[in-house]
Amino acid sequence: MLKHWPPLGTLRGFEAAARLGSFHKAADELHLTQSAISQQIRSLEAYLEQPLFFRSGRSVSLTDAGHDLLSTTQTLLQQLAVGIRRLGQYQKPNQLVLNTTPAFARHWLLPRLGDFRRQHPEVDLWIFSTDEVPDMASQTIDLAVRDDISSQAECSFKVLHADRLYPACHPNLLALPREQRTTLHGEREMDWSHWAVEAGIDVGQQDQGLNFSDPGLLLDAACAGLGIALVSQLLSWQARANGLLQPLVEQTIRGPNWALLTHRDSESNARNFSEWLLRNLEATSPTT
Repeated sequence: MLKHWPPLGTLRGFEAAARLGSFHKAADELHLTQSAISQQIRSLEAYLEQPLFFRSGRSVSLTDAGHDLLSTTQTLLQQLAVGIRRLGQYQKPNQLVLNTTPAFARHWLLPRLGDFRRQHPEVDLWIFSTDEVPDMASQTIDLAVRDDISSQAECSFKVLHADRLYPACHPNLLALPREQRTTLHGEREMDWSHWAVEAGIDVGQQDQGLNFSDPGLLLDAACAGLGIALVSQLLSWQARANGLLQPLVEQTIRGPNWALLTHRDSESNARNFSEWLLRNLEATSPTT
């Protein structure tokens, strides 16, 4: 790895000259003198210890090394420009960063976001969905709603909902014999082994089948008719209402606790979202 990087200005000068095929045009574009561009190119060639341009009078063309470097430099400058533009989102006065799981974001939050926007159009909500539990002290996160979090320093912690799990599948699969139904498995501890201990009911689950690390994708697979799954009662509420899921039995078992983490000095936007979240959870959470 290089111990030192060439100055960014020399790379910008090289990219412009290579793209335009002219030191003069590059100088005009970057508001520099032609001699400044020439000096940047010479400095870069000395650093790399090889020529980047063929020079013939006032015309220039790229060497093979120059073509290679042009591709790399354009990619680098484009990524840098995108990254710098993206920083503007941190300056939004009403930015609210919510961390949650992909499953909660897709299956519970997304169908209800329109209601939140109607009630609070001034809030620029940024949904940061990840499988990793956030560190509220070191990350730019205003609040977190997850089923895998515990209390953290300088944060308020509140359990919002005690979830329940139940076996379900697409209604079309109910016509098949039990032994012909594929079993869908999740990678979390509350899977079919948890069902066997808590409920002790055989619904035709098998050790073989399809495996999913994402509970939301597991739910999607069940709704698509790929097999039977042990699903979250909270996250599957919409799918059941839409007729995409049907329980195999009426029994439900203990699931994970959904909790809320907020900074103790949270601002009004975070409080507004928390209150909206609580109201909607109470309105849409099924009875146990």
